[in-house]
Amino acid sequence: MKKGLFISFEGPDGAGKSTQLAMLSDYCRSRGLDITVTREPGGTAISEKIRQIILDPENKEMSAGCEALLYAASRAQLVDEFIRPAVAEGKIVLCDRFVDSSIAYQAYARKLGEGVRTINIFATGGTMPDRTFFLNIDPEKGRERNVDAGKKDRMEQEELSFHRAVYEGYKRIAEMEPERVIVIDADRRAERVFEDIKREFDRLIEEAEQ
Repeated sequence: MKKGLFISFEGPDGAGKSTQLAMLSDYCRSRGLDITVTREPGGTAISEKIRQIILDPENKEMSAGCEALLYAASRAQLVDEFIRPAVAEGKIVLCDRFVDSSIAYQAYARKLGEGVRTINIFATGGTMPDRTFFLNIDPEKGRERNVDAGKKDRMEQEELSFHRAVYEGYKRIAEMEPERVIVIDADRRAERVFEDIKREFDRLIEEAEQ
């Protein structure tokens, strides 16, 4: 490939992002592609510490603004330390969540609006994925997949109404950026879902190799 690529996975809780990311990672390695995998919030030592604060169920008093800024701070470190250098080296970066999550969760569901986009442009220096796979599934069905309530983090413990607002936010993002955001029907067996992701990924690799 002539250049590196940055690919993110987005969707409601229980959409299967981690599963599909792992399947694409295995597929990339089978093709001999130079890939690296990360997640949000987290991905670096500093970002993982911020992740613990954000997702700790005991931090119930956290304000929406504080939450949005912590996500952006974690993202800033991940971009500077990990994503941007890896892409510059010609690697394919696969990331579980990125800026779209903050837009869906904080701008839409928390109703913080365009300020969330502004702080994330600053945090990332304008870095955005080349492609984003939005795993589209009704949030109630997604929550049914996460049946072990004892292991749910602070965000997962939010009411269904909150997760529906997140879902609507994701759909708005997909409508506004159809060239970047690829909508994938995630309410199917994982193998069927991956067939669609693989097809779109192969097309992206062909473009990058030209």
